[in-house]
Amino acid sequence: MQLCMLQIPQLTTDRLLLRGFGPDDFERYAEMMADPNVSRYLMDGRPLTRVEAWRQLAMFAGHWVLRGYGLWAVEERTTGEFLGRVGCLNPEGFPAFEIAYTLAPWAWGKGYAREAAAAALRYARETLGRTEITSIIRPANAASIRVASSLGAVASESVEFFGAPSVIYRYPRANDTPARTQT
Repeated sequence: MQLCMLQIPQLTTDRLLLRGFGPDDFERYAEMMADPNVSRYLMDGRPLTRVEAWRQLAMFAGHWVLRGYGLWAVEERTTGEFLGRVGCLNPEGFPAFEIAYTLAPWAWGKGYAREAAAAALRYARETLGRTEITSIIRPANAASIRVASSLGAVASESVEFFGAPSVIYRYPRANDTPARTQT
């Protein structure tokens, strides 16, 4: 039997560390995914049980092995606190390669989602060489729409995703990204 050990790359931003999930992340991850305010716009919209949260983490680990990319655990660099998940996701059955991000309520409203998603977007473009990059977002998820829009994504087509209407937000190609003016 061959055991595949994959070294998941780490990304750092000014305030965050994006790293592979470890066993010590499970309790906080299960807590985050059990929160109905977190889960309402994800999958079928219901909170996950501990067993479902475990299976989801196992799927994320497998995604890295099978696709060569995946979701990172997001950690605040100064405190080491677990904040959520972000990364590149495209399991079988998804309508597109996406930048996915979900943070715990204790991390909301601090700009962490945008900071982490920007790092994942750069990784998708520069390391993975992706040009078609999306985020799949429910129309009522105003916070996620703000993050995607702030990174240049534009609403494209509507799709049914996990049984609910969703919108595919498409990020501009790297060379199409509008230049930011300095003030």
